[in-house]
Amino acid sequence: MSNTRASQTTTNKVLHGEDLGHGNSPAAWTCVFVMMLGAIVSCIGFAIANSIVFWAGIVVIAAGLVVGWAMKKAGYGVGGSKLKNQH
Repeated sequence: MSNTRASQTTTNKVLHGEDLGHGNSPAAWTCVFVMMLGAIVSCIGFAIANSIVFWAGIVVIAAGLVVGWAMKKAGYGVGGSKLKNQH
């Protein structure tokens, strides 16, 4: 099993030039959480036929993108300066 995993990792590095990872960072998780909250609000607005609540959820989704981008620029993204141990 580990040989298969090692060969897949090697294959990914050859095809893509680098290991792409899964985006495990505070910026990515915050972005996903805020966008999920916006999707829930938007779904509730759709279900109760309230366009104001629906569009408020869409605005929250867009805000999630902005928050994720800002956190990445602030160094909280994958490989960001705020996440590296500095000993």
